[in-house]
Amino acid sequence: MKKTLLIPLALAASLASSGLMAADAPQGAAPMPAEMQNMMKVFTPEMRQKVMALSPELKGTIVKLHAGHPRRAKETTLRQIMHEILSEYQSIASALATDNAEQAAEAARRLASHRIPKGGLLPYFPLDKVNNNDLAVLPAMNTIVEGSALKLAEAADAGDMPKAASYMSDIMTGCVACHQKFRGVPGVSANLMTPLSK
Repeated sequence: MKKTLLIPLALAASLASSGLMAADAPQGAAPMPAEMQNMMKVFTPEMRQKVMALSPELKGTIVKLHAGHPRRAKETTLRQIMHEILSEYQSIASALATDNAEQAAEAARRLASHRIPKGGLLPYFPLDKVNNNDLAVLPAMNTIVEGSALKLAEAADAGDMPKAASYMSDIMTGCVACHQKFRGVPGVSANLMTPLSK
């Protein structure tokens, strides 16, 4: 009987010491999505606590937003991904100016399907913005930026370059709104436990 109890106790102690139990949902709450549990392994304790306090609906929304982006960065930060998005935006502008529909459509699709940074999106937001109210705007901002990029790609595919060009301001409006809401001082997050390796 003692042996039977010893194994579960040892396992529980091991999980607690590794911090993996912190990613479990409180008793009676919906379980934490597996992807979010993996992301939380690299979060600071403060960031983990903020994420655990998010509603199950918002956690599901964040996982759904990430699911639309199958490429995951190993070491790339959100700031670097934003530079990639800017590069795609500039490629779209160049294509529109030179009437290159294929380039415009491809760059717009790359913009819409950008990589997810190391640790996901959340650790790059200021801690005081990681709450249900502030993060509730993410789906709308995502629709403005990425949805407009996909509409631009469709218009370019159809050869309607003026219509494609009309989505450029929508994309930029969404980018600026998101930056004003979340960016603060641009740079690497202080909310990740391990520094980025070179």
